[in-house]
Amino acid sequence: MVSGSRAGRRRGAPDTKGEILAAARVEFGEKGYDRASVRGIAARAGVDAALVHHYFGTKEKLFLAALEIPFDPEAIAARIADGGLSGLGERAARTFLSVWGDPDKRAPLLTLLRSAMSNEAAATMLREFATRMILGRVLAAFDGLPDARLRVEAMVSHLFGLVITRYVLQLEPIASTSDEDVIALVAPVLQAYVDSAIAEQ
Repeated sequence: MVSGSRAGRRRGAPDTKGEILAAARVEFGEKGYDRASVRGIAARAGVDAALVHHYFGTKEKLFLAALEIPFDPEAIAARIADGGLSGLGERAARTFLSVWGDPDKRAPLLTLLRSAMSNEAAATMLREFATRMILGRVLAAFDGLPDARLRVEAMVSHLFGLVITRYVLQLEPIASTSDEDVIALVAPVLQAYVDSAIAEQ
């Protein structure tokens, strides 16, 4: 009796989704987002590309699932960028703290951050995520300003420094200082990158 199943396609076994995610992490880590392909990920996982699309829909959604990002990056980028340049520093600080201050979001993010510090593939994935999913949207708010990308990346470096001291190293007193007090300290520094760019126009 001839089977009606399509040759080369493995149906969704209980661990198939996990195998696709594992293959995606390797593929994205080795090749980056642009060069990685759904077909390549499917081949590495030993499944049809159609099964990858069935589970994850799009390459972008697969990328986010592989990273295990516990928030919607478009919504986060919009919270920072929408509203223009005025108050952008405060919105950036407040948004970062709202995400990292949530224990359910912080745990997977800390895992990713620690992995990126010691593993090049994880660092590549985190860099691709930050550049593609968040920085691009925030950069749009800087349209036409001098050294826009450098300024945005300097803001990000401040925010990740805050994350490391507050949530990884847990240095006191910054670790136990209230969000509002931290925002009051950090927001003017972040806003200075914006205001100095406006002044240089």
